[in-house]
Amino acid sequence: MISTDLMELYSSSNGDTWFLEKDAAGQLFVLHQPNEPSGGHRSRIPAEEYLKRSHGPERQALLSALNESKQSDLDEETLQAVIRDCPL
Repeated sequence: MISTDLMELYSSSNGDTWFLEKDAAGQLFVLHQPNEPSGGHRSRIPAEEYLKRSHGPERQALLSALNESKQSDLDEETLQAVIRDCPL
């Protein structure tokens, strides 16, 4: 799918950057662009999966973006369960 919307979520002091992507179908993904010294290979993970696996400030940035934009495909109950089950 071609991205229709890309927003920077978080940039770390070491040069890694995380983006929120909304594709043409309306699905949300987190793109991680690591810094060049660590290889620089971009990864793309569905936002729901990313919330289940991540624990850093970039996760908090994603939660804030989802809450502010109301773009999440996750219903409120699912989002709250992910937040509850995946402590920061």
